[in-house]
Amino acid sequence: MNTQTALEFLTRCFHPGETIALLLRRENPPSTTQRIVTLEQAIATRYLAWLRYENHNGANIYVAANPLRSGSRKRTKDCIVAVRHLYLDIDVDGDVRIAALKASDAVPVPSTIVSTSPGKYQALWRVEGFDFDQQENMLKLLVTAFGGDSACTDRNRVLRVPGFLNCKYDPAHPVSVEYPTDSSYHLEHFQLEDSLLHGVLPVSRATRTHPTGKNTFSEQDWAWTIHQLSLGEDADKLTAALAFKRPDKPNPRYYAQRTIDIASARLMLLNGAAIEDVIAMLENRRSADVPAALCSSRAREIVTTAQRMIGRTKFASCHHPKENHNAIA
Repeated sequence: MNTQTALEFLTRCFHPGETIALLLRRENPPSTTQRIVTLEQAIATRYLAWLRYENHNGANIYVAANPLRSGSRKRTKDCIVAVRHLYLDIDVDGDVRIAALKASDAVPVPSTIVSTSPGKYQALWRVEGFDFDQQENMLKLLVTAFGGDSACTDRNRVLRVPGFLNCKYDPAHPVSVEYPTDSSYHLEHFQLEDSLLHGVLPVSRATRTHPTGKNTFSEQDWAWTIHQLSLGEDADKLTAALAFKRPDKPNPRYYAQRTIDIASARLMLLNGAAIEDVIAMLENRRSADVPAALCSSRAREIVTTAQRMIGRTKFASCHHPKENHNAIA
């Protein structure tokens, strides 16, 4: 544990005199303690020593991402006084998604990246000028674009405090932090729009990539796509044909583009193509449809999905050699 790390994190996140909410949550037995204090109280030597003691005895330490109104006794949405951060909880494929965030032209580099446990992160952007509706909308767009936790989009969301231990693990895991930039951002720095998300960004929920035991329409689409691509059929024609076949989908063209692109990436990787070559192919294929600010991060996410599918197929083959299932997009 390092209370100096916690002190630096809190002083970077909040302004002098602001009211903040600290949350102490125990796993066994389950219990929650909340303390609403000023920043100066929270970073006092004796207070940090008390937090360290509680953490040593099994309490996970959190802080609300946004400051509270002076005199607040609760951490409800109505108690939040201002938007200080945008944030994204990344619990799946963390290293890949953090790399995509850093490489994307659609969002600025996060101000803070908290490593909460192996492969899991909380990315924070320090912002100014956001109202609550703008924050909520942008949090949802970030989740949709980069695959974060959709349950973590409330203005009164809490974050793990670095410098303490994540007690959900045995042994407990140190929560660490990095600060890629000291910048604060405004709304115009985030180039994520609803109109773009509906057509070109990866879905936020996990896509099923293993056999279901049922011959679903999606499985039929996947088998057809793999067969057509293996025959050398043109990807644009296949995209149009698949979109026409699936008017039941909320966005048939997006569904078709994603299915064709994941299948293409999978085939190229299985044939020994380099990852960067596959990414370049996808960027070139969709350059006319996908805004340049999103094209690279989309292509990398597609390749990552294809790699994961290949890995799962190999795993299934090793454990069930008599079975020959196709993965589905």
